Amino acid sequence: MTSTIEIATTWVRACAPTDLEPGWGEVALLDARRVALVRVAGEEVYALDHRDPHTGAPVMARGIVGSRGDRPTIASPLHKEVYDLGTGECFTDPALSLRTYRTRIVGGMIEVELDG
Repeated sequence: MTSTIEIATTWVRACAPTDLEPGWGEVALLDARRVALVRVAGEEVYALDHRDPHTGAPVMARGIVGSRGDRPTIASPLHKEVYDLGTGECFTDPALSLRTYRTRIVGGMIEVELDG
């Protein structure tokens, strides 16, 4: 017999996609967590930990948004490590990774999935 551990998740409403400027990050306080929201284009929105994995400083919403091929990225404003917005993988230092969260648009509002 195998057992499955289920982690409770909650979708938390953040803001409307139009509240975010394309190509820029903003910080949202969601259930006592600082989450950086980045709107790339249209309603394509990414959510990630606002804390820089290298320094621990709360700065990722001020990162530089770009791309590597067809993969949207954000670079830390401090040391310029480049992270994949979808997976959190660090292109410049494989030892680092950025926490990412799933997003969805419901009723014209961005919702971010947070684990319990």
